[in-house]
Amino acid sequence: MVSTDPTAEIDRRFSDPEAGPTPWPEAVRVLKTAELYWLTTVRADGRPHVTPLIGVYEDAAMHFCTGLREQKARNLERGAQVAMITGNSAWAQGLDVVVEGAAVRVTARDELQGLADAYEAKYGSAWRFEVGDGVFGEGDDAVAVFRIEPAKVLAFAKAPHAQTTYRFPAG
Repeated sequence: MVSTDPTAEIDRRFSDPEAGPTPWPEAVRVLKTAELYWLTTVRADGRPHVTPLIGVYEDAAMHFCTGLREQKARNLERGAQVAMITGNSAWAQGLDVVVEGAAVRVTARDELQGLADAYEAKYGSAWRFEVGDGVFGEGDDAVAVFRIEPAKVLAFAKAPHAQTTYRFPAG
């Protein structure tokens, strides 16, 4: 679990003069309600790997899952640093949010059950996960679940344009 009260700072270099920092609850709203996210991991040779996926914001953190044989799972075995992005991809409206940090594997049965319930509540029965031993599912269909421990979150507001950086206390 991470702090729910990060420090916020507007970056005047990339913000309209009249803009103020985006309130943290607004960034959280976008993270909670988005249907699709883009996750960036790093391959063994240093090349980025970017893929769309679904996710849930629970217990003050973003969560995602991936099949154990997928490229992003192999990348996360070597390095935990990720960036997850969501927003509306429009220039003059909405809010885009980037979460940068370390992906930490979730294996506790009670946490996994809570996340499985959150996925189903958000996405419906098409995304119903059974909790296995430290994973969703079992065997070849097993899915690893990760929580992002954020180092920083960026919010890009559009009307007026404003770039807000949220930093989280270490620990």
